[in-house]
Amino acid sequence: MIQNPKWLIGIVSTLIPIVVALLYFLPKDFELGEEIYILPRINALINGSTFVILLMALKAIKDGKRERHQQLMVSALILSVLFLLSYVSYHFLAESTAYGGDGWWKSLYFFILLSHILLSIVIVPLVLITFSRALSKKFDKHKKIARITLPIWLYVTFTGVVVYLMISPYY
Repeated sequence: MIQNPKWLIGIVSTLIPIVVALLYFLPKDFELGEEIYILPRINALINGSTFVILLMALKAIKDGKRERHQQLMVSALILSVLFLLSYVSYHFLAESTAYGGDGWWKSLYFFILLSHILLSIVIVPLVLITFSRALSKKFDKHKKIARITLPIWLYVTFTGVVVYLMISPYY
């Protein structure tokens, strides 16, 4: 295990939003079939699954089932990595889809989207720090930051599904 993971957490937490932001500026001149549009649905499924697993992990730790909690949290982390890979793949290949609604629905959509994006940037270092503290068995520090990390992670995964449901008619 890395003795001081702060530098690695900093690099990963910086690179992910930069890479994701750059994807929106890359030219997309690929010949794509309709199959590519399955990825946003898969991403929503991954986000929804992660949300449920996070809730199960919370229940496990409250019930004193530490090993079950650990297994579920590792599952949530793996799903989040799979989500990121799928998300990056989709946005590398396909143009962004514009929201087609109007009125207060459009305002609501952009509020949810903006909060989702901003908190998805914040959640990366929080998750990595929380996991590193658990792995290094600094459970007092782990618990302290987990109380911040979990609600944000839940919000990001839940709003990921909401954003998909709101924009899916426009794919």
